[in-house]
Amino acid sequence: MVVEQTLSLIKPDGVARGLVGEVIGRFERAGLKLKAMKMLHLTKQQAQKFYEVHQEKKFFDSLTDFMSSGPIVAMILEGQGAILKNRELMGDTDYQKAAPGTIRADFARDIEANIVHGSDAPDTAEKEINFFFNELERI
Repeated sequence: MVVEQTLSLIKPDGVARGLVGEVIGRFERAGLKLKAMKMLHLTKQQAQKFYEVHQEKKFFDSLTDFMSSGPIVAMILEGQGAILKNRELMGDTDYQKAAPGTIRADFARDIEANIVHGSDAPDTAEKEINFFFNELERI
């Protein structure tokens, strides 16, 4: 398995509920290395740009409202098969379908307010990492 990087976000609900340390700890205990991290508060327009792939979907407005409702933590995670490992740790987008012990199964309360976001493929990871981090911010 190849070493790769992925973007992970702790969404406003995870930050507001004090779950940042717990989420990061789960990633680290699973062997993912934290390569960059920052806290920021997206504007509605920034959230719309980040999630533009979903702009035609009915949940676009509520998702971008939510993602701009409070601070988030953006991270670059690195490791063997980091994209898949991160997605397995997060669990299904629908927290009610997520496997026991995953972040979403353990902490999410809503399909949008589901604590975390993670890239789904290498090309998406590169695009999403570039959205949040410039070259000087990467290790």
